[in-house]
Amino acid sequence: MLVNILVFILTFCIMEFMAWFSHKFIMHGFLWNLHADHHKKDHDSWFERNDAFFIFYAVVSIGFFLLWQYDILEIGLAIGLAIFAYGLAYFTVHDIFIHQRFKLFRNADNRYAKAVRRAHKMHHKHLGKEKGECFGMLVVPFKYFKK
Repeated sequence: MLVNILVFILTFCIMEFMAWFSHKFIMHGFLWNLHADHHKKDHDSWFERNDAFFIFYAVVSIGFFLLWQYDILEIGLAIGLAIFAYGLAYFTVHDIFIHQRFKLFRNADNRYAKAVRRAHKMHHKHLGKEKGECFGMLVVPFKYFKK
């Protein structure tokens, strides 16, 4: 049981790095065509092409659930749940809190919430795929905690 908890925590933490890496080198790289509409909306739909990235990580998470289910990987459940939990945290922070795709958490007024919004605003000031900054989500550089 302790191993599963540690694997869950470690996987959740690694997902922040994976989010940063895939955002910087994949979304702002060879799959920019899927991510571009997130920086500059070019459609009338509530959905964005950028939402396809959620599907990729959902499939990876399901894959680990299946590896556990069929007794191929004992820690598969912990990994799958951690990827799911990170995805839920990412969706809550990025899509609900920052971009207000659902009108919730509008009045969050603490240092961390303000730092997350500042960092993401700096990321979105660049409309193209080059010259970006702040590619992570939950770990925010200290400079954005300043008033």
